[in-house]
Amino acid sequence: MGIDKSRVMKLFQKDPDRYWRVSLFDEGWTRKKCPNCGKWFWSLTDRELCGDPPCGEYEFLGKPPTKKKLDYIQTWDAIEKFFSKEGHTPIKRYPVICRWFPGLYFTVASIVDFQRSAGGKTVFELPANPLVVPQVCLRFNDIPNIGVSGRHMSCFTMIGQHAISGEKGGYWKDRCVDLDQRFLTEALGIPEEKVVWTEDIWAGPNAFGSSLEYYVDGLELGNAVFTEFLGTIDNYKVMDQKVIDMGAGHERFTWITQGTPTAYDAVFGPVMGRLKKESGVKYDEKLFLEYSKLAGSINADERDLEKSRAGVAKKMGLGARELSAQIAPMEALYAIADHARALAFAISDSGLPSNVGGGYNLRVIARRAMGLNEKFNFGLDLAEVSAWHADYLKPLFPELAEHKEQYKEILGVEKKKYKQTMHRARRVVTSLIASKKPIGADKMQELYESQGITPELIKEVAEKSGKKFEVPADFYSKMTERHMTKEDKEAEVIDVGDLPQTKKLFYGKPLKFKAKVLGNKRIGGKDWAVLDRSAFYAESGGQDHDTGYLNKERVNNVQIVSGVILHQVDKRLSGDVQGEVDAERRKQLTQHHTAAHLVNGAARRVLGEHVWQAGAQKGVSKAHLDITHYENPGAEQVQEIEGLANKVVAEGRTVHKAVMPRAEAEREYGFRLYQGGAVPERELRIVSIPDWDTEACGGTHADNTGEVEKVVITSTEKIQDGIVRVWFRAGRAADNYLGEMDRLLGEAAGLLMVGDEGVPRAVEKLMADWKAKRKKVDELRRKNAKGKIKQMQMRALKKYRVLITKVDNANMDYLREISRQLSGPRTFLFLVGIKDQVYVFSSTGEEFLKEGISSGKIVQELCKKLGGGGGGPPTKGEGVIPLSQKAAIDKLMEDVNRRVEATLK
Repeated sequence: MGIDKSRVMKLFQKDPDRYWRVSLFDEGWTRKKCPNCGKWFWSLTDRELCGDPPCGEYEFLGKPPTKKKLDYIQTWDAIEKFFSKEGHTPIKRYPVICRWFPGLYFTVASIVDFQRSAGGKTVFELPANPLVVPQVCLRFNDIPNIGVSGRHMSCFTMIGQHAISGEKGGYWKDRCVDLDQRFLTEALGIPEEKVVWTEDIWAGPNAFGSSLEYYVDGLELGNAVFTEFLGTIDNYKVMDQKVIDMGAGHERFTWITQGTPTAYDAVFGPVMGRLKKESGVKYDEKLFLEYSKLAGSINADERDLEKSRAGVAKKMGLGARELSAQIAPMEALYAIADHARALAFAISDSGLPSNVGGGYNLRVIARRAMGLNEKFNFGLDLAEVSAWHADYLKPLFPELAEHKEQYKEILGVEKKKYKQTMHRARRVVTSLIASKKPIGADKMQELYESQGITPELIKEVAEKSGKKFEVPADFYSKMTERHMTKEDKEAEVIDVGDLPQTKKLFYGKPLKFKAKVLGNKRIGGKDWAVLDRSAFYAESGGQDHDTGYLNKERVNNVQIVSGVILHQVDKRLSGDVQGEVDAERRKQLTQHHTAAHLVNGAARRVLGEHVWQAGAQKGVSKAHLDITHYENPGAEQVQEIEGLANKVVAEGRTVHKAVMPRAEAEREYGFRLYQGGAVPERELRIVSIPDWDTEACGGTHADNTGEVEKVVITSTEKIQDGIVRVWFRAGRAADNYLGEMDRLLGEAAGLLMVGDEGVPRAVEKLMADWKAKRKKVDELRRKNAKGKIKQMQMRALKKYRVLITKVDNANMDYLREISRQLSGPRTFLFLVGIKDQVYVFSSTGEEFLKEGISSGKIVQELCKKLGGGGGGPPTKGEGVIPLSQKAAIDKLMEDVNRRVEATLK
């Protein structure tokens, strides 16, 4: 639970000068309370209202208060020039996909760049003090407003001005506010009397402080946060190193210098021009300027958008529909422009749209953009729009242009998936609307997450059917909020008491060692010995544990808890012990772990820079590596990955291992280090195969890639959306696998009565013969079913036709064939086949669905009742029941018959 901001504000307001007064305010500034919203603010004028909408309008629209107009690139040039002159080090942006801090998928603020975890605490590590950074951020909590409000974006650049007070070069409130005020007045030329500073506070999970937001002509430009206290409101202390966390809006600086109707017009530069041209949308700047001045306070997430827009239309002397017709296409273009830019940064930084984790939010905006493109028939290509952004932003973010092919490839796959989803979704929604069942928020969430059905699609289908349907304004906000952070799985808590951490010997060569027993723990009904030092590798990082002996006692399992290594043995130990690690097992695990690095590097080269390790397991007989990729690789790609991995094995490259300070390692190798996730340590163990793969990794590794001997990829599978599992074996495990494959090949050759080299052709012939016979069987089944159908009589109920019957000697394929020949829009079939088990098949026509009958639900309920299983969508259900329940079939069909008749009465 976070800190209660209202309590902090109440505390700070008891002594406002202590928390908000800075030296700048001694130069004629007055502190006032806004009579409209109640906020306290500082101003040089006699203004009464704070100016933050709705306490004011955007006064800069059409008349910017700056000395000259700046485009997006020029804005950063002005920022960099000013702050460099004032002693700040400009640094490059960090990735928008946050790999370095546990719990976050995305970089949501510039301060996140410097947050690290160490010893269970959050620490700040600045590469320079002070510094300024153009940090691109991704946030998805304002999706309904994007394109509509004129200012909301999912992708924006936060100008991070950061310093640590008390360290060399650092500063505190007075200098921070003075610098920001001077940037506005000196660099941008804004008259000082136009600037308003508003009092606020910032509160995180275990830190808080005061803040000052600054506004010009109604537009918030930045927020200077002074992180000063550690703890909670009930128990806190002043930080030894207080942090300046000033975040300003790059986009808003550009916007205020241009005074365009929306921020999108100013920020996206030539991209908006191309979008208008390609889509054919006519842009009435005068209309948008008038609308934007009045619509600055519209927030689609907090109030009814149509109602708010109707109020604005009335003020403009227009009808609500007339206004909407004129601005809706342009708002859609703005949203597409924003989403395409966000996707460009995410894909460049190895993010993938998917239905899991942070990829879920990327898919939401990709599909929203595609949906708007389709709705207004713009004929745009999302990947091309992303590429236009990359071209425009090249002077500031040159890395984007290097990933244009990835935009085309990844967004092309997304487009294909989207079209497939929409084709299927329309049928489902049509049936759902026809059933007349209410579709609440929970149902909408279920439909979106399980089948990709958007609320907009439900609204479209409903309105075509003459039914009203409202999309909740906060739908996307609620959906994406759950995918902004990662939930750490709660590990089993094992108390190791005050036992000291074990000295680790397993990175050295000796597998025999002497140690002293410090104690024994009884965990899970087993004895675990704790030593002062150990060469046994404990299970971690996806690598299996070592086994071996302590004296003559077998070590069956090894785990590590809070730095204490636990050795599972059959009886308690004491005194001095002689340890010996199983050398063959250690060698095999080391080969598999090193091979995982080789396969990872190879996959990245073959499949693309978006490939990232998503998990791994290195056992004795086999290993697997989970990687981020949008589809299961083809046979040729797998062969190429395996070939590249073995090429590096043959080259015998040195595997470098070293412990480095975290900041130094990040500077040298970048964030690719964190393949296995964020490492909560100040020092990292770096494992590097030069020009191939470098990671922060705590496993055991070969000294030379040649020691891996060989790598064999045995299979790949898509385990979830956006994640592919690569199964492989190395060293002796690879030899054993190849030997087994040779044996099976020999057996197959013997069965097919050909030589080993003739097996592929013989199997091909066998498959062709099987397909021909299958075709003949299908034809016979069709004829047989046709004969059976002649003996069946469908009942007429109202305007529908119903068949509920039992079919002897019929499996599921046979029942499907009967359904294929009999099903229609107004039919309901419930077929039970008796063969090796009881097969249940049901189908409901699209017209029949309006009566509320679901075949999938009926099959699921009845099969479960009789000890079987099944289910399916409303239009079709399939299931099986044990043959032992054969006697209950007649009663089963009577139940279905009664249910159908009752529904149609």
